[in-house]
Amino acid sequence: MAKTKVDLLTEAKELKLNVTAKNTVAEITEAIAAANEVNVSDTKTESQVKTATTAKAGKRSVKGIEESEAKAQKIEKQHHRDESIEAETADQAPKQPVKPTRTRLERRSKGYRKAAEQVDKTKLYSLKEALELATKTSPTKFDASVELHINLGVDPRQADQNIRSSLVLPAGTGKTVRVAVFADDKAEGADLNGVDDIIKQLEKGQINFDTLIATPANMAKLGKYARLLGPRGLMPNPKSGTVTTDVAKAVQEAKAGRVEYRVDSTGIVHLSIGKVSFGGDKLLKNATAVMDSIKSNKPQSLKGNYIKTIHITTTMGPSVKVEL
Repeated sequence: MAKTKVDLLTEAKELKLNVTAKNTVAEITEAIAAANEVNVSDTKTESQVKTATTAKAGKRSVKGIEESEAKAQKIEKQHHRDESIEAETADQAPKQPVKPTRTRLERRSKGYRKAAEQVDKTKLYSLKEALELATKTSPTKFDASVELHINLGVDPRQADQNIRSSLVLPAGTGKTVRVAVFADDKAEGADLNGVDDIIKQLEKGQINFDTLIATPANMAKLGKYARLLGPRGLMPNPKSGTVTTDVAKAVQEAKAGRVEYRVDSTGIVHLSIGKVSFGGDKLLKNATAVMDSIKSNKPQSLKGNYIKTIHITTTMGPSVKVEL
């Protein structure tokens, strides 16, 4: 059935062609045919471009691209669904009460808290008062040690500021010290004597002494066991008085209460100066001797304050700040 001129004009308008009623039927038909040829060529071009950008098989194929798009849409829907479920659950679930964080003192034992109430943290005590208060506030049932902690304004990384020394406490340490002598001759008062006997124990990894004293001639034989003795602070050292030719005197001093102190990496000296059972007078003598020793070892290159803070405490007891 042949198309009328009205039908041809309507089809031309849909194709957005510039034709009027004055054009003949042949002209309108020719214009519509030309427009259809252009549309067909454009369609072929798009299909050719799509075919060129995709592969025959695999993830870049038309089927692979469609599957990946479908999978992405599925994941996005699942994600939105999970978010909506979480939001609904959060609205329905009752809010849990938030417990306030307890202070460090509140987390301690009842005995410690009771003892800490006797110490005024805002006050600086004299050395004698601090020692008496520390012994009074010791919460332990056993004979606790009294410790002295001194914060020095030194840089331990500097060789001349790496404070290290030893001294004999006037009232002793209150501990039974086992002394071993690494020498050819026996020393009176030593608990363990002899080079061969000590080497046999070290070979087995046994350490049955608290202090090891050696003569300079035998120090080379201990080099093999430096990794065993060094971390425990038992390696003999001339600065601590444990490498000496006068072995008898070194044993006597070790038994009498010789202690060694050394500043740690943060510039603090930690040292035990006796037991709670010593009483205030004996502890004061020991503390004074330690302070005099530390002051005498002040580096000449140090600028500023040498002693920053001093604290005294007992084993498991509260700390007492000492006035400088």
